Amino acid sequence: MRLQLALNVADLPAAIDFYSKMFDTPPAKVRDGYANFAIENPPLKLVLFEGDGADGSINHLGVEVETADQVTEAERRLSGAGLDTTGVDDTICCFAEKAETWVHAPDGNRWEWYVKKADAEQIEMVVLGRTVEPSGTCCP
Repeated sequence: MRLQLALNVADLPAAIDFYSKMFDTPPAKVRDGYANFAIENPPLKLVLFEGDGADGSINHLGVEVETADQVTEAERRLSGAGLDTTGVDDTICCFAEKAETWVHAPDGNRWEWYVKKADAEQIEMVVLGRTVEPSGTCCP
């Protein structure tokens, strides 16, 4: 398990250069307007979105887990604690096929619990199927 930090950046090549040096790790994936890093130390999934919001602002936060069962367990725990979730969906999003659930924090930050199943060639979200129904009205 590792935390995910997704940032909005104005200049993707400059951000890739900076974070590659900062974490001594090259990006794991680079696409048009998008890059991600699988950083071992500290355990972090860093995702960069070019031009999606104010430069340096948080796009979203997340927790990357190892199995779809862990996503389902997290969704059940979150909804059991009274938080509105999106349910668990199998999706294609951010150049990956994933199982994921989303929840909004009171400050408006979006949190994603997910497992990456495979690479994909599109950034836009497409829901392939639903595993667990949503507990409320939260949406990504």
